Amino acid sequence: MERELAVALELILSDLEAHGGVQPDLRDEPWRDDAHTASAFLYAADGSGQGVSVDLGQPTVTQLVTLADQVQEWAIEALWSLGRATNWPPCPEHPESHPLTPVVRTGRAVWVCPTLATEISEVGSLGR
Repeated sequence: MERELAVALELILSDLEAHGGVQPDLRDEPWRDDAHTASAFLYAADGSGQGVSVDLGQPTVTQLVTLADQVQEWAIEALWSLGRATNWPPCPEHPESHPLTPVVRTGRAVWVCPTLATEISEVGSLGR
């Protein structure tokens, strides 16, 4: 697996583990035939899979936010298939309402409340 993708995935998957999400079966199965893109597949317990990717050479913060959005999409689908709440990661301000949103803020990849725009945590630090 390309290093840029592996580093970003490690941070995001630690957030997934820390906040009661589901853990994917991560497979180094490139699905994008592009020398400037690194890709892999995330598989859920039900066998469904989703490709994730980053554009190589982009700023790390951009890669993190883009990948966090893709992993969040996978997690929501995987949680739904298990009959669990799909608001991952849950917003601490509105825990029954919506998930946090990954954004770039002041040069950092952060999770924010989409309603209040409140910064909650850096991507990769939800469990700390």
